[in-house]
Amino acid sequence: MKEEFKEIAPYDDSAFQTAMARLVKEPGFENAIRYVMPDADFKQLAENLQKIESKNEFQQKIMLGILKLLESKTTSGVTDSGFENLDPSRNVLFITNHRDIVLDASFLGLAMIRRGLPAQEVALGDNLLIYDWIEDLVRLNKGIIVKRNLRLTKALEAAKQLSGYIHYCITQKHESVWIAQREGRAKDSNDVTQESVIKMLGLGGEKASLVERLMELNITPTAISYEYDPNDYLKAREFLARRRDPEFKKSQRDDLFSMETGILQFKGSVHFAIGHCINPRLAEMLGMTDKVEIVRRVCALIDNEIHSGYHIYPVNYIAYDELNGTGKFSSEYTTEDVTRFDEYINRQLDKVDLPDITEEERGFMRQQILVMYSNPLHNKLMASSQEPTS
Repeated sequence: MKEEFKEIAPYDDSAFQTAMARLVKEPGFENAIRYVMPDADFKQLAENLQKIESKNEFQQKIMLGILKLLESKTTSGVTDSGFENLDPSRNVLFITNHRDIVLDASFLGLAMIRRGLPAQEVALGDNLLIYDWIEDLVRLNKGIIVKRNLRLTKALEAAKQLSGYIHYCITQKHESVWIAQREGRAKDSNDVTQESVIKMLGLGGEKASLVERLMELNITPTAISYEYDPNDYLKAREFLARRRDPEFKKSQRDDLFSMETGILQFKGSVHFAIGHCINPRLAEMLGMTDKVEIVRRVCALIDNEIHSGYHIYPVNYIAYDELNGTGKFSSEYTTEDVTRFDEYINRQLDKVDLPDITEEERGFMRQQILVMYSNPLHNKLMASSQEPTS
């Protein structure tokens, strides 16, 4: 490992057992394990963990079992498509939409392991690493630390360091990497690639031009589709809190509760659709010098590939029709589906804990949830030019 990347990179296997020995002594880690796996013998688990010697062994012997448990208890199944789009001879940068703080990358790793491939490394914001033991766990589990909330000069240094590491990881370590298309989740599920992410990726690498540096990464857009978002009511709550108070800011506890809810609550079916590497389209931009236009086009390419890859569920069709007051997609669901979805939304809204919610405010939150579930369909239609842009 190059010295310049050590503070953000996953732990080297040479440091793995030292970090693991530190982790299993943390009361917070023990509490988290007992919460997720109440039937586990923590003492025996801790002993087994300290016998593991590498990140890949940790993935195979521990994380695979935990992810399968989460799949069986909190989903109707995790499926995938598009693995034929991957070239086994090269590593890639998976850029995905962002639904769940933890499980987007974790379930992709599960799909990789099931295909006999090593799980990818994962870029995660340090705003989530509120305890030292969480950082240890992340870096033991192939996590890359993304520094957030820095002053301008430091932010540029951090962006160069992160970009350099991602290029190093793919071209020299020969590991694939996952990164979200934007910082934070799209609260309304309108997934749009953040230009700053592409600009950051273009800072690293050895090639002369921006396009060539991006081509080094073998960018492969991937669409993640959750049938249900356990955090939908928390996002609706945040919309209402901000409507009441434009200065509202979430607390660390809010972020932790979102992580906990996303991991442990029911998600229905989950699907990953691996898209096509965008290098052939990037090759068409070789010779372009307008960096602003290059970044704009790259974002549009990624968005189109992700939007085209969404798996659409009955809830998405129902939300679209209810939101727009149409029956355009009524053939895609039954009256029983509508009843179940309406009852689901009501149960979710009942969990919102803000004081003195009026009927109008409840209606506002319901509208926001419908937007969340309809936007994937809206964007998929846009990507296939079946819907006007207005």
